[in-house]
Amino acid sequence: MAGDRGGIELKGLSLKQPWAWAIFHGKDVENRTWKTNYRGRLLIHASNSFDAEGYQWLFERSRELDILLPPRRIFYKGVILGQVHLVDCVTQHRSPWFFGPYGFVLESPCLFGFATPYKGQLGIFEVPDEVIFRIKANGKV
Repeated sequence: MAGDRGGIELKGLSLKQPWAWAIFHGKDVENRTWKTNYRGRLLIHASNSFDAEGYQWLFERSRELDILLPPRRIFYKGVILGQVHLVDCVTQHRSPWFFGPYGFVLESPCLFGFATPYKGQLGIFEVPDEVIFRIKANGKV
C-alpha cells in the first residue's frame, strides 16, 4: 500500500558510472549544478549511462585518489548499489572530489552485497515502496 513503508522513507540519487562506483570507494562529494536542502539517507542508483571521460579522469588520478579502478565492462548499471548519508550541500570543499558548483557532502557509504534493479530518475527522488521492500528483504535499510 502506498505510503505504508513501515516507518522507512528513502530518497535516491542516480549517478552515471563510474561515479556511482566511486561513492563506495572514497568519493565523499557528489558534484551537481543545483543545490539541495535535503539531508539524510540516500540510495545510490547507477544509471544506464557510462561517463567515458569520467573514467579516464579516474584512471589518470587513481594513484592520487588511492583507488583501484576496475575495467569498464564490470560496472553495474540500472541498479541501486547502496546507500550514503547526505550531510551538507556546499560551494567549497577541500576534497579532491569537489568541482562544484555545488557539492553534496556524503558520509557513511554502505555498498550492498546485491544490486537492486531500478530505472532511476533525475534529481533526488522518492524511492517506490516495492523497491524499498526488495532492499529490506535482503536485510538492508
